[in-house]
Amino acid sequence: MNTLLPAFAGVLLVAVLLSSLAHRTILSTAALFLVAGFVLGDGVLGVVSISAGDEVVGTLAELALFAVLFTDGMRVGWADLRSAWRLPGRALGWGLPLTLVITALIAHYLIGLGWIESLLIGAVLAPTDPVFAAALVGNEKVPPRLRQLLNVESGVNDGLALPFVMVFLALAAGSRNLHLGELGLELALGLIIGVAVPWLAIKLEQTRWFSASTAYEPLNALAIGLLVLALGKATHGNLFLAAFAAGITVATFGQRQREAFEHFGELIAELFKLAALLVFGALITPALLGAVGWTGWLFAVLALVAARPIAIWVSFLGSGLSVREQAAVAWFGPKGFASVVYGLIVLSSGIAAASQEFQLIAVTIVASILLHSSTDIVVARWFDDERDVPAWYGVARRLRDRVRQEPTP
Repeated sequence: MNTLLPAFAGVLLVAVLLSSLAHRTILSTAALFLVAGFVLGDGVLGVVSISAGDEVVGTLAELALFAVLFTDGMRVGWADLRSAWRLPGRALGWGLPLTLVITALIAHYLIGLGWIESLLIGAVLAPTDPVFAAALVGNEKVPPRLRQLLNVESGVNDGLALPFVMVFLALAAGSRNLHLGELGLELALGLIIGVAVPWLAIKLEQTRWFSASTAYEPLNALAIGLLVLALGKATHGNLFLAAFAAGITVATFGQRQREAFEHFGELIAELFKLAALLVFGALITPALLGAVGWTGWLFAVLALVAARPIAIWVSFLGSGLSVREQAAVAWFGPKGFASVVYGLIVLSSGIAAASQEFQLIAVTIVASILLHSSTDIVVARWFDDERDVPAWYGVARRLRDRVRQEPTP
């Protein structure tokens, strides 16, 4: 911690100073923290010395995923889900399991992993995250249904993938007893805490005896989140399901609390995300990147350009989405922050294939962050109006049309 905190503060300051440039170019804040962690880690400069077994790694990953799921849940209240569930339902009901299975097939036949280990890596890499495609999701010229599809899908699929990760991890560890009863109890406790705590807190504030001041209003949802986290830890309820359920409950019953917390909450979640990416980058060394070999890198490429696109193509047959919209959804399935955390869980699990699985997960996430976060602004321009397209794009298109019109000799 003596070096991790100064390193994070320094990289954060650089990211803030470059944030305006990042919004206008292919520069990515997520990629900056990942690369900074790699350079500062033991594999290069050795400034941040950290290992997967360090307590700070697990604690930071847990807090970061909790914060991310809580804020994600606030984006998709029940009203949002009911009004626009058709397209996200296809992505989650068909796209998520198909992506998991196709990724597992690639891992089994290309890398030679066993079926359980292959399904585990498929579950880890199935979730998506629009943070690495911010220019697309945040561009108002992109069709609203496309932005809502990516937001809802990425917000829900983290929690949906978690049970698969836990079950396949237990099977990979050789456990014949999956403790499904205990897992079910954990999930049920998490759901109860995630719904009951924010509902009671919001109902209390709506009585005549309580009222949050304007200055303290953003802290209302923060207090709810902290209480959900504390009760989840105390009762051994599933923290991540509790976080997501709490976010949805706040969005459903407390629109005012949702609006007051939105910007503040996103900043908190972003801080945790960036810190976890820095730690994740520090765990990646040149030796690790070289140890995967050409088959490992080929697996990473196929996981990005084959697994997700094929799954989305099948899932959205007859959906009414245009070819351009389907291409954008198929490409922007970045291996997001949940995959980072699940990868750390696999690494610290002690299963026989933990090291190999983490190597494959790491190179896929690295490739995804670099590719998706640097192409989001390019693809977003597909949906720009003619007057908003950069001048160089118009020149290039006119040259292309002129070449097509010239007679072939």
